[in-house]
Amino acid sequence: MWVSTKAQYGLRALIEIGRRGGDAVPLKDVSERQGISQHYLEQIASNLRRAGFIRSVRGAHGGYRLARPAAAINAYEVVTAMEGSIAPVSCVEEDHVCSSQSVCGTVDLWHRVDAALRDVLGGTTLADLIEQSERQEHARLVQLEPSFAASRL
Repeated sequence: MWVSTKAQYGLRALIEIGRRGGDAVPLKDVSERQGISQHYLEQIASNLRRAGFIRSVRGAHGGYRLARPAAAINAYEVVTAMEGSIAPVSCVEEDHVCSSQSVCGTVDLWHRVDAALRDVLGGTTLADLIEQSERQEHARLVQLEPSFAASRL
């Protein structure tokens, strides 16, 4: 399975929007903070909106906010909304009929890989990712603090 930038950026955009609580977040802010092209981010936001993860807010202080609580959105939902199937091989997809299944020695392996992907992504909420992002930023800021203080001496 190869996760495209569309799914990766979709998750990053949701984290950025979710970090702002209930405030509307302009895509320009998300673009600048995440280093994602605003044009590409507009396409991603359109997909996220259609999938019901975000809603747009019009007006001077407009932008996007989460349409559901961060704890009610999991990574599996987001990745599959952006990617479609995340099956590592086609033979584990629900509608696939494999003519080699009776002689294939790897089908069980691929089913386990698929189940592991679903478990990890499905067991990770947007709230988990937001919390992790905030911890990482806090740690980064703490590391910068001593060098900032030394430069002021």
